[in-house]
Amino acid sequence: MTFKVDFKVRDYECDLQGIVNNSVYFNYLEHARHEFLYAHGVDFAQLAKDKINLVVIRSEMDYKHSLLPGDEFYVAVEPVRISRLKFAFKQTVVRKEDEKMMLNALVIGTSVNEKGRPFLPPQIDNLFQAVA
Repeated sequence: MTFKVDFKVRDYECDLQGIVNNSVYFNYLEHARHEFLYAHGVDFAQLAKDKINLVVIRSEMDYKHSLLPGDEFYVAVEPVRISRLKFAFKQTVVRKEDEKMMLNALVIGTSVNEKGRPFLPPQIDNLFQAVA
């Protein structure tokens, strides 16, 4: 199952070279993951109230091409279960104009309870069971 979130590059996201600053891609990826989770009924505020925190434990990005001011693009999110306690998001940034892949990424996460111990709450466990 692939989920997509649309974006448009804003001028202030670009550096002196006139391209999207590398750190901004992490923001795009994070926003797309959050939208994916919200769309599947995962409520971050409620998880925090329940003393459950979703955490990123690894992020990898492979840059292919740079986005420019005004470029319209989308971030595709594909959830993957990788172990009993870990899940991943395969993500790609694709420019809409020509469907060119600008970046691909792998973000691995888990969740921790109030004692900082890893575990998956039912909402996350069920979501990633459904896509496994």
